[in-house]
Amino acid sequence: MRTSDHPPSELESVRKRLNVVTQETRFALLQDILGHPSELPTLKELDYVNPSKSQTTIRQHLQQLVDAGIVKEVLLPDDRRQNDLPYKFYGISESGRQFLEEHKLYRAQDTLQEIYGRVEKTKDIKRYETA
Repeated sequence: MRTSDHPPSELESVRKRLNVVTQETRFALLQDILGHPSELPTLKELDYVNPSKSQTTIRQHLQQLVDAGIVKEVLLPDDRRQNDLPYKFYGISESGRQFLEEHKLYRAQDTLQEIYGRVEKTKDIKRYETA
């Protein structure tokens, strides 16, 4: 991206979005989302694969990614919800995917999914993964 390609206000917007996605925890969460088999993990799954972060911290970082338009929340319709399974998932938005690709921040999805697949998971996490 060259500075002459974008007007100043758009450059500021790009700078802010880059600041959001390149922060270490948020970037790790993006990689976790991309590595998930369906690219739609739950908060509980993201918490599980990031044991050094609290669920509250993960939730706050996810919200910043949602606010920046990089991540979207996907809710199951009421008629498909089950009491013991999650209904809220997190995925990369279309504009988020384009932004990551444009700025060379989109990593090899196959590799991320292979890494994610190697993570030892509890019974609950396996259930959430296939929800």
